Amino acid sequence: MPVTETLADQAYRQIRTAIATGELASGEKVTERGMAERLAISPTPVREALRRLELDGLIERIGPRTVLVAAIRDAAIDDLAEVEVGLRGLVARFAARHASADQLDALDEILDRADDLLILVKERRRQGQPTDRHLTALLDAMQEFNDAVNACAHNPVLVRMLEQSRVFSRPRRRELLLRRVAQDDTFGLERYTSHRALVRALRAGDSAAAERIAIEDSQGGLAALREGS
Repeated sequence: MPVTETLADQAYRQIRTAIATGELASGEKVTERGMAERLAISPTPVREALRRLELDGLIERIGPRTVLVAAIRDAAIDDLAEVEVGLRGLVARFAARHASADQLDALDEILDRADDLLILVKERRRQGQPTDRHLTALLDAMQEFNDAVNACAHNPVLVRMLEQSRVFSRPRRRELLLRRVAQDDTFGLERYTSHRALVRALRAGDSAAAERIAIEDSQGGLAALREGS
């Protein structure tokens, strides 16, 4: 069952990501209308998103339609990351209980395509040829894998919570991944095998192992991306 985000959900996630990554700096003044123009949506969902962010303690209201970005400590971003990691683990636990045989086969097919792309990337690097297009395809495959794992959970409410808890938006995550890979062509490869291990745990119906693997992978990935942000 597909998970549908409301405009308010999208605004909440995008604004919170901008705050967590420093795109919106502490003390910066934000108006509902200005943020609505920035996100290309109407002020109403922005207003709802800002109310939620105010409850989260990420903004402070200084007027009927104006807020200030609150000072965010590293510990606050750690809290955001902990929520995302925990939810990823919980999604994997549910997936181990509810994934169908067809869904598990689809996960293996995605990883087979990713394996082929990884071999191609390594070969092109060895020959001194550009790899941008193939790296992008590999990132797309990994995102497809993550989305397919989410679908295996058969819990749209949980998946929606995960989407809203991301420390980095999908575009920002992609940007950081490409930047890190450009700096170090072995970046992330040490965690790549965890995807196969996760599928094995899902096939075995081992919810505890699936949760542990997902949590360890998410912790490593987020830590590495935060270092590069």
